[in-house]
Amino acid sequence: MKLRVTKSVLVEAVSQVSKAVSQKTTIPVLTGIKLLADEEGLTLTGSNSDITIQVFVPTQKEEVDQVFVEQAGQVVLPGKIFGDIVRKLPGKDVECIINERFQAVIRSGQAEFQLNGFNPDDFPRLPQLSTEQMFSIEADTLKSLIRQTGFAVATTESRGIFTGVLLQLENGVLTCVATDSHRLSRQQARVEGSEELTLKNVVIPGKSLSELAKTLADFSGMVDIIVAENQILVKNNELEFYSRLLDGSYPDTNRVIPPGGETELTVSTRVLLQSVDRASLISRDGRDNVIKWTMRDGNLEVTSAAQDIGSVAEEVAAQVSGPTLHISFNARYMMEALRSIESEEIRVQFTGQMTPFLIKPTDREDSLHLIVPIRTR
Repeated sequence: MKLRVTKSVLVEAVSQVSKAVSQKTTIPVLTGIKLLADEEGLTLTGSNSDITIQVFVPTQKEEVDQVFVEQAGQVVLPGKIFGDIVRKLPGKDVECIINERFQAVIRSGQAEFQLNGFNPDDFPRLPQLSTEQMFSIEADTLKSLIRQTGFAVATTESRGIFTGVLLQLENGVLTCVATDSHRLSRQQARVEGSEELTLKNVVIPGKSLSELAKTLADFSGMVDIIVAENQILVKNNELEFYSRLLDGSYPDTNRVIPPGGETELTVSTRVLLQSVDRASLISRDGRDNVIKWTMRDGNLEVTSAAQDIGSVAEEVAAQVSGPTLHISFNARYMMEALRSIESEEIRVQFTGQMTPFLIKPTDREDSLHLIVPIRTR
């Protein structure tokens, strides 16, 4: 194998696939990045037990040469050291030569590295997924869905299915749900594909979605999503992102979402976030980071107290309707929900002091957050 590639392009591709390279494994080849060169360009792949990322670098992009393949071939190179080498090479181009013993010579400028590689036949093969269950979505929309749900997943592996985000598809509408049983986020978006395609119990690990969002950070345009029995693939012309799916059935969360509210609060998202943030300065060292809202006479009062620290009280400009209500909750849950909301104004709906309450943007019907109150004295 022999090729020459633009350094900046190679650095970006290596950075992408490195997100999937396993550092903690007893199988040496899994610590590597697979390089495959052919007449179409260079394909790089990184893989671990949860995700696989594959990036394709075509020979030309927008009529600019990127890769010149003199001799086709493939190899697996140690991921971390290869990435470090590529980033620090001095020239604008990188030349890679691989012999039959998978030993690499990497040249750029006046620098030359020799690196021992692995047999690519020992690298995991990518699954061939049927396109029967496929739909398409804007990359920016997908990133927004991840950003507005991923924070609500459970973070301890013992919580099983709750460490993932549920995907459901019906009538061309994709619904994403995440909950750790203390708070919940549900977001919806229209997708392109067969209106007859229905998906019921597709649960993706939250960590995988976090890596997907990072991988798609600089991508725009449409991506295709293909769902198989235990795998999901997100791809476009230059990127393929595979993730395993979680086993088990995600519980029906619709039954915990109240239909509306007796007491209702309409307020600026930014103003409310700043108020909760200030109140949490007092409460954040406590066990549940508890702050309290009091809604009465058309006003909202935000309070927080800690015996060893002090207290805070603030009147917040808001529209309040319905009966007087006192409610306490975890400030971090509220701040994470508010930070994910892109709308300028929200509506908060309450049905009682100890029942879950809803947070919704005033300009959208396809987004909601739910928080379970905390019982206080």
